Amino acid sequence: MFHKLPKILKGAIASAALLAAAAPVAAGDIAVVGGRIDDPFFVIVKKGIDDAAKIVEARGGSVTYLPLATYENIGGDAAQLIRTAISQGATGIAAPNWVPDSMDDAYKAATDAGIAIILYNAGGPEKAEELGAIGYVGNVEYTAGVAGGEYLGNAGAKNIVCVNTVPGAANLEDRCRGIADGAAAAGSSATQLPLPASSFGDKVAVTEALKAEMLSNPDIDALITMGNQDADSAALAIQQAGAQGRVMLGTFNTDAASLDRIAAGTQTLAIDQQGYLQGFLSVFLLDSYVNYGSRTPTNPILTGPLIVDSSNIEATMKGIEQGYR
Repeated sequence: MFHKLPKILKGAIASAALLAAAAPVAAGDIAVVGGRIDDPFFVIVKKGIDDAAKIVEARGGSVTYLPLATYENIGGDAAQLIRTAISQGATGIAAPNWVPDSMDDAYKAATDAGIAIILYNAGGPEKAEELGAIGYVGNVEYTAGVAGGEYLGNAGAKNIVCVNTVPGAANLEDRCRGIADGAAAAGSSATQLPLPASSFGDKVAVTEALKAEMLSNPDIDALITMGNQDADSAALAIQQAGAQGRVMLGTFNTDAASLDRIAAGTQTLAIDQQGYLQGFLSVFLLDSYVNYGSRTPTNPILTGPLIVDSSNIEATMKGIEQGYR
């Protein structure tokens, strides 16, 4: 059904346009804090945000995307973007809670100002309740990590490396912790390899670091990366280290390159959190709450984890081709 989503959106947008034409509605200005505009995962999230924005605009409101420029000070910079949204008069703010120690005060400033907030992508339902958010949309990252660790362990991996290119980000730390626990449940082990945040998306830096790690630790038999951009680097590192057939590859998130490798048998799995749904639902639900008092009784709204492997690769490819996964 996922590949039919554009038709559903067209109907929803058309209905919202008729509603806006038939009666006046209260306009809401929604601000969305998100990742770098060149981050492949957040490109998909942004597509969901943009599609939801069409509904918001038909209702008379607006949506502004506030992206991070880098991930080197992810918590502090994201907190500043939340404060920017407050100063710009947003009536609702959607944002991940990547580093609670750095970001919680900014969220509290928003709620103190009477601004509705929703957490998406990172933070989880407990943090959303603590901060007074209307809900959480996304993965429970620890659970997603457990699923990946168990999968690789059951597939025969004994020494798994969780590659973290944004160390300190709570959601990524939770993923690696979950991978370790999932691997242990399958009788295997996993360790975290933290790389500098400046290496995020730097294909040369990540490739060289992973190649060196595999050459110095020949017992490594699986790598799992935090995103598809680093999966490309890991795939190249495995090739350059001569470790094809010995080292399995997994990643969080999906893109065409990862799915092509799964189809070709050179990548084992991808853990999909469906970023499109995170962007779309967080904006739609927040705007509906701000304007109409609508609120789903289901919290959290989980968009993952979904394991993509050779068994379901063809169906997933259709979503990638249309930019939804």
